[in-house]
Amino acid sequence: MKRRASEWRPRLSSWITNWIWWILGIFLVVALVLFLVQHHQIIPHQLPMQEKSTGFKDVSVERMNFTEDLLTSTSLTRQLADQMTLSKAYLVIAKEHGNLDFAAELSSQIRNCQRLLSQAAVNGKRVTLVEARPIVNQLSKLINKALDYHYDISTTISTLMSHVQALEERVIVATVQSAAFGRLAAESLPKNLQCVNVKLTKDWFEEPPLRLHAEEQQHSLRLMDINLYHFCVFSDNVLAASVVVNSTIANVKHPQQLVFHVVTDNTNYQAMAAWFLKNDFKGCTVVVRSVEEFSWLNESSSPLVKQLASAETQNWHTRSLSLLKYLRFYIPEIHPLLERVVFLDDDIVVQRDLTPLFSLNMHGSVIGAVETCLESFHRLHNYVNFSHPLIGSAFDPQACGWAFGLNVVDLIAWKKANVTAKFHYWLQQNADGMLWKEGTLPAGLLSFYGLMVPLDRRWHVLGLGYDFEIDIRLIESAATVHFNGNMKPWLKLGISRYKHLWWRHIDFLHPYIRDCQLQS
Repeated sequence: MKRRASEWRPRLSSWITNWIWWILGIFLVVALVLFLVQHHQIIPHQLPMQEKSTGFKDVSVERMNFTEDLLTSTSLTRQLADQMTLSKAYLVIAKEHGNLDFAAELSSQIRNCQRLLSQAAVNGKRVTLVEARPIVNQLSKLINKALDYHYDISTTISTLMSHVQALEERVIVATVQSAAFGRLAAESLPKNLQCVNVKLTKDWFEEPPLRLHAEEQQHSLRLMDINLYHFCVFSDNVLAASVVVNSTIANVKHPQQLVFHVVTDNTNYQAMAAWFLKNDFKGCTVVVRSVEEFSWLNESSSPLVKQLASAETQNWHTRSLSLLKYLRFYIPEIHPLLERVVFLDDDIVVQRDLTPLFSLNMHGSVIGAVETCLESFHRLHNYVNFSHPLIGSAFDPQACGWAFGLNVVDLIAWKKANVTAKFHYWLQQNADGMLWKEGTLPAGLLSFYGLMVPLDRRWHVLGLGYDFEIDIRLIESAATVHFNGNMKPWLKLGISRYKHLWWRHIDFLHPYIRDCQLQS
């Protein structure tokens, strides 16, 4: 049966309506897709603006590499730089000849050239011919004018050579002064440490039992008992010596078996003695002596004392400090009844038990030390003058250097080899300073030549007073760490990365430490 037209009409309108909705939906989907695509493309172009707001530069724009442009022989930048360099040379000569008007013209154009090159470097754009032409023309005229003044090549070279020589001499003087000031800073005591010294010195004079105890200690049989472990420390710094003692006894099972022989100068003797008598060091013996007690160390027996006495620029305190540094060459005379000692510098911190050094097989050698020739500049020729016939004929220039600071010393072998006499000989030969300039190490390298046994590197790690980049694993594995250099841990200029290794052995609860406001 056929349907009437009236029956088809609703179905047709419904079908048209559905198609319309479908078409609208498709348009909406397409519009959404286009929106997303367009949004995705816009974001990268917006990023540079966002980066700029957070401090980053838009790297999408290629900038001129100023260094490469400067090295390109055909570039305007290179030509300007060359002309400016030549103009500076003529400027120096003009000033020397008193031609101040010409010098002023040169200075003006040199500043213009510098300004143009600076702008090019900052903007990252090459110098254009329009910008360069007026400056190039003016500099060329001035250079030709310099030739008219007979500032020829030979005059220029000789003048510049004299200036270079003068600058080199100034650099040498500045280097020497810097080293001297650095040593002065390293050897001077901060006021907080001086405060502790003052309090201790006051105690020494106000407490008679301290002086009585010190005198009794000088006669203790423990000081010459070869069955105990004997350590030598020569220092004018109370807290530094204390850290050496504290860190050493912190790493042994039986501190009462340790004996520390501390020698200081007369200025610091009272404070040093009072500190070690008034404080507890877990039963170990610490005896303090003054270098002035050694009557045998005089001008007739020691060329060192004679040289120091003849130095008119030195006062008695300075000579005492120098004697302290050189006492390491007189250990058998200081301890005639001992057989073996371990010498420790006062800027050492001990991290392991050092008593195994006393049973070390030294194979007849006098001194045990860590070699420092892993670096090429620590060979013997770097310390002494091999152009001198006495040195060149007797030593190997490539022999390894080694370090003072932690040294095990066989005093019997020392006396047999007569090392002190060798030291005196080389000291006399160097009276004019032609064998080495200064320091105790060159004298040690010559005096102990062929008499040193190398120790494992881990016994003694150096450089904490100047090297900022020592491997922390090496420091952690070290038996001792050495703050050699000018950046001592008790100074403000000490390297903060290592300071805690030293300061952890200071008792901040001690009333003198607290009152003098010492802090790491």
